[in-house]
Amino acid sequence: MRLPRGVPFLAAALTAVTLAGPGPSAEAADSGGHCARLEHVRVPGAALQREACLDDLTTTGLAGTDYTDPADQAGLTAAGTTSPSGVPGVQIDGYFPDSSRFNTTHGWRHDAQFVIRLPDRWNGGVVVTGAPGNRKQYATDKAISDRVLAQGYAYAATDKGNSGTDFYRDGVRPGDAVAEWNARTTQLTRAVRRVVAQRYGHEPRRTYITGISNGGYLTRWQLENHPGLYDGGVDWEGALWTADGPNLLTSLPATVARSLGAARDEDLYAAGFARGSEFLWPYHEKAYWGVTQKIYRAEFDPAYDPHCPGPTAGSSPEAILAPCASDAAYDYAARPASVRRAVARVALTGRIGKPLITLHGDLDALLPKAADSDVYARMIDERGRGALHRYYTVAGGTHVDGLYDTHPDRLRPILPCYRSAFDTLTAWVERGTPPPADRTVGEPADGDVVDSCPLR
Repeated sequence: MRLPRGVPFLAAALTAVTLAGPGPSAEAADSGGHCARLEHVRVPGAALQREACLDDLTTTGLAGTDYTDPADQAGLTAAGTTSPSGVPGVQIDGYFPDSSRFNTTHGWRHDAQFVIRLPDRWNGGVVVTGAPGNRKQYATDKAISDRVLAQGYAYAATDKGNSGTDFYRDGVRPGDAVAEWNARTTQLTRAVRRVVAQRYGHEPRRTYITGISNGGYLTRWQLENHPGLYDGGVDWEGALWTADGPNLLTSLPATVARSLGAARDEDLYAAGFARGSEFLWPYHEKAYWGVTQKIYRAEFDPAYDPHCPGPTAGSSPEAILAPCASDAAYDYAARPASVRRAVARVALTGRIGKPLITLHGDLDALLPKAADSDVYARMIDERGRGALHRYYTVAGGTHVDGLYDTHPDRLRPILPCYRSAFDTLTAWVERGTPPPADRTVGEPADGDVVDSCPLR
């Protein structure tokens, strides 16, 4: 982990109804077409960049190329999701100087990788995001990039400076790896604002921050710590980190204990997991709970059990996903004060400085809303920032939309609600249209939960 000069290592701070919205303005990149003057577009601070003129910047047009990565997007969206296509423009891939080597995309073996997409017809806005979970920069191409590009926004995404289940090995001090996520998001936001100025002739009129899971955490943190960079954000089930709890290390140990026969269902309810989400627990026990607890505990509390996960989370899928038996007894409140100090470096406060919309599914079985977004909404209110926040609970929503394909009779995708929330945010910011009050979002009248979700 090494940040370039001039980019502070931020120490203050995981793992759809398509609304048409306003069409993009006729603000073309230049009169020479989308391949003209690319040599003048440079990403400030980048150690390497690669530019390409493409006929379609969406996942439809990029399928089968190395300009996107479907494997990195797996499970985040429902199979039947309708996405726009046919957006010509310029894509820039590259990386900022960094000393870690988790991200092997393009064969670069270099972290702090980013993707920037510049549509030919630009509406004057920019959308920035960071990868959810421990994924990389192409993870939200279908969930976020496709639609905002079709609306005319420039788009930028970062791998957060480290990725994969061994991310906790990055840095020197506990909490360094997560702190870098925030620094890299700030770095990319500043860089892409200058890139669009080079490409289109002026800086963006609006800049939005958004993300899923860890990307939602980044959205919260950026609006608390760098509100001047953004006009608003949409937080899709962001992870909550607070020094005294709740956080992942206060809710997940009960799940590990239950998987090892040392806890009951009631212990999960007490930790915030929703009644009615039990049908999702077997899957999360195999795919999420154990690995998430052990790698984030290793990030913030490496002294607890240094042999598990040790220098790597595992060399096989079975080993990676297996929990550490010691985590069944993990008690965050009883750990040394140094652990809370590590979390405090990346903790959220609720002191947002720009409009924020939060979405959370009531059946989230990884980041239960009772221990996450419910708490964060209260934190915002306690800071006197409630007028800047709207909070929508998605009935039947869970942490990843791909699970809808397995349980279509019990779940609904959050993506269409996210798309509605983004349009609601931009109307709020740009036209002063008041967003709906906090509410639980039920199924749409037409029954199309895959592509419809009016918030009003």
